[in-house]
Amino acid sequence: MKKLKVVIAIVLLVVANSVSAQSTFDKWPAIKEFHDVMSETFHPAEEGNLAPIKARSEEMMNKAAALKTASMPAEFRTKAIYASVEKLIGQSNALHDLIIAKGADDTIVKSLTEMHDVFHEIVGLCSETKK
Repeated sequence: MKKLKVVIAIVLLVVANSVSAQSTFDKWPAIKEFHDVMSETFHPAEEGNLAPIKARSEEMMNKAAALKTASMPAEFRTKAIYASVEKLIGQSNALHDLIIAKGADDTIVKSLTEMHDVFHEIVGLCSETKK
């Protein structure tokens, strides 16, 4: 019975985060556009396929930059979110430079994984503004 309660709690948490992320994407289209590129490049990289990120690193860099210049909803304009967006922009520029310089695949995966983590940090911070 205890295990069932833990499983239910985890499922509810995942659903709540999905709903929260969806709401964030609805309110801030630029973060959704970034997510689309991240999703289409990160997941193949997890499986060893770096062709998508190598082909789309400039697009990802531009989508990250758009997070700062695009119309960010007022409720998300916090110091923490701005700081994380700045970090993501820097990471995306560095990743693009790494790919242009034909960096090692393991370094590219590490860089992309770090960007993925910061993206989730931003979405989490957005969710916290709704509480």
